[in-house]
Order: sequence, then C-alpha cells, then structure tokens
Amino acid sequence: MSNTTTILAELMKYMNENNLNISDLARVSNMNPGTISSLVNGNRKFSVYQLDRITETMGHPIGYYYERYITEYLGDSTPNWRRTSPFLESCAKLNKLDCIHQVVHMLMDKLGYADPLFELAERLFQDKLYKAASILYENVALSENKQHSERLALCQYRLFQSRQEDDQERSYEAAVQFETYIDRLDEIFQLDALKDLVNTYRTLRKWEKVDKFAKTLGNLSEAKMKLERKRQSVEEDILKNHSSPPTFAYWAFSHLLQAEVCYVKKDYEQALKHNYAYSDLSWVKETDESSLKWKHQYETWAKANIYVNKLMSGQESVLPDYVAYFSSRKDEILTALDNIIDAANQYNINVDDILKQFESEILSLLEEQKGGGVYNQQFITERFTHFSKELAVYYLHKGMFSEGFRFLLTSLEKSAAINNKSYIIICVRLFESYRKYAPSETKAAYRNLISEVKVDVHEE
Repeated sequence: MSNTTTILAELMKYMNENNLNISDLARVSNMNPGTISSLVNGNRKFSVYQLDRITETMGHPIGYYYERYITEYLGDSTPNWRRTSPFLESCAKLNKLDCIHQVVHMLMDKLGYADPLFELAERLFQDKLYKAASILYENVALSENKQHSERLALCQYRLFQSRQEDDQERSYEAAVQFETYIDRLDEIFQLDALKDLVNTYRTLRKWEKVDKFAKTLGNLSEAKMKLERKRQSVEEDILKNHSSPPTFAYWAFSHLLQAEVCYVKKDYEQALKHNYAYSDLSWVKETDESSLKWKHQYETWAKANIYVNKLMSGQESVLPDYVAYFSSRKDEILTALDNIIDAANQYNINVDDILKQFESEILSLLEEQKGGGVYNQQFITERFTHFSKELAVYYLHKGMFSEGFRFLLTSLEKSAAINNKSYIIICVRLFESYRKYAPSETKAAYRNLISEVKVDVHEE
C-alpha cells in the first residue's frame, strides 16, 4: 500500500480491478447499498465497523488500514468521540498499542477528553485488556491535578494492578510507585487496594512492608466496621458492595498477615496471638451468604495456622492432626507441605511417610500451580519455588541425590522465571555444595539454566 494512497482510493482501485459496482460491493461486504454509496462518494466517513467490513472484503486482515484511518478520519480539530471510542476499543482487542498511543496523544492535546478516556480505560480494564488500558490510565493521570486526586489515585491503582507480572523486580517497582496513592483513593477502593498491595509485598517477601500495610489494613477495616455499626446499615453496604468481601474479612486478613510476619521472624508465640484473634468470629452478627462464607473460611485458616505455628515452634506432635486437616483440602496442600518440609529441615524431622502419602499431589504441582481464595497466582508461584528449594535441601541432606537435584533444578528454573535473585543464589550455593554427587546430565541441565539467569550468582 502506497503511503500517499488514501483508504478511499484503495477501495476505488479494488472495485475497478474486480469490476464491482456499488451494489456488488454492498452484497459481498454484507452492507447497505446506501451506506456504500455515501462512503464511495465521500459523503460519509468510515466508522471502524464499516472499515473492518471493507478491509475483510478486500482480502486484508482487520486493522490493516488503522494507521491510515487515524490520519484520514480522526485528526479533526474537534475529534468525534463516537468514532474514536470504538476505534480505540478495536485497537485494544487487536493489541495495536502504537495506534492507541497515537490517538490518545492526539486527544490529550484537546480539552475535555480525560473523562471519556478514563471511562474507556475502566471498560478495557474490566475486559482484561490491561496493556491498552494502561496507556489510557497513564495519559489521564498526567492530565490530572489536585482537584481530581481521587481519580489520579484510581489511575495509579489500575496501573499497579496491570503491572503485576512474573518479573518480581518490576512488580516491586509498581508497588512502590503505587503505595503513596493509597490514602487518596475513594473509600470503596481502599480496602481492596491495601489487600492487593500487601499481597504483592507478601509475594516478594518484603516483610517490613507487609507488616506496615497489614496494620494499615487492620486499622482502616476496624474504623469502617465501627462506622457501619453506627449507621446501622451493614446489610445495605453488603448489598451495595456484593462483589467485595465484608469488612471484617479484611480485618481478619490483616491479622493473618501479621501472624505470617511473626512466623517469618520465628516469633511463633506472637504469631499464635494473631491466629487466635481471627479464629473466633462469633462476634460477627451478619448472616448473609458472603459473611457466613468468610467467617467459615477464616476460622478454617486460623485452625491450620495454629497447627503451623505450633509445628514451627518444634511441637512435632501436631503433625498427625495437621495432616488430617489439610488432606481433604486440595487448595491448601502446597502451603501445608511447604510448612511441613520447612519444619522438617529446621528440626531434623523425618517426614518421608508424609511425602510418600502426597507423592501424586507433589508431582502434579511440578506441572502447574493455581491459586485460590486469599492466595494470588504470584504468591502460589513463589510458594512452590520455596517448596522445591526446601525439598531439595531435605533430600540432599538425606543423601537422596536424584530427588534432591530434581527439585533443586525445579526451584532454580522457577526462580529464574520470576527473577527472584535471593532464591537463585541459594540454589546455586546448594548445587555447588553437592556438585560432586551430581551426574553429568544434571550438571549439563544446571549449566543450561545458569546461562539464562539474569543475575550475578556471586552477589550477596
């Protein structure tokens, strides 16, 4: 296609070469003859829908003329939003991000387009077209001022959500950039935003950040519960925000997180206090379906976490009860086995029978890990990476080198995929400690993995 040829000229050329009149073109493109006549005679501008129909009729893929469409039909001094909005949506679905950049840059030079761009960004975000939505959010955020701080904060929240990915360094950068906007968010978004932020820091094992924002989440949810009781409109709020958990669930989650911080610090006594705090939610008076579900869920998690903290404090006697607890809970198996192998390595506990009992589940975890409930996908991936590393330590220490190296290489591969430098370094040091026991094929697999690692393995 010549750069000097217009879309309409291309269409006329196609009609001449294929000996088509207006009626013929209308028939093959399944469009109204009157519409075709107006387009061909230049009395009507193409909508993106009409352009797509004509483009397909001419034998080109949809989007073929989009760059030209911007120049010929969207560059008016007063852009037509009814034409521009569907075009941007089509670009988003086709992942034509350069076209979106061009149109949005053009629109932001005009006054009054921040509102419709934000609304479109929200629709794209809900449709999970995150890359396209991010372009709109970024530009709307640049146009905001102090009078629109809530919308600026919401743009930053959406950008943070869109930037959560496997690369942990990039996820961390997105979290740090967003956290200063939490206080500016509208109340209806704050609890979810804090939950998402703290989950990211939890995945990254940034425990000081987890502790800080878990406490913020607890304080905010507690203040909101008091306000709800004063208004005596809890049921109304639940109906209004049916897609979000009830407020007490965020409060319970804050204690679950604070218990986890204590767990990491090996302060199991304090961790148990937080576990007991949300283990009994009988004071919650709401009886709607969502409230009952979350009450049961947190009471269940508390029971499990009490087992864990007792186990990690060296109480091996809780193992049978803990195993019985999670055996029928598929979503909890990875977390539970990770806890058990961690304790086994710390206290030299023989858990061969437990690993044998869950052998098939462990093998399936090697294939895929899916999150649910309070766990997001990032967290599950990180947890499996940690579990593989601990299993490698367990087996290598016992002289079971085949199994040990298998899980060590798995952990190294996962660590490299999510760019977790600390795990990479641990795996490298562990391999070097047992290198003499590794067969040649294991050493070759190790070399291949190391060649792809994005970190200096000698750094501290």
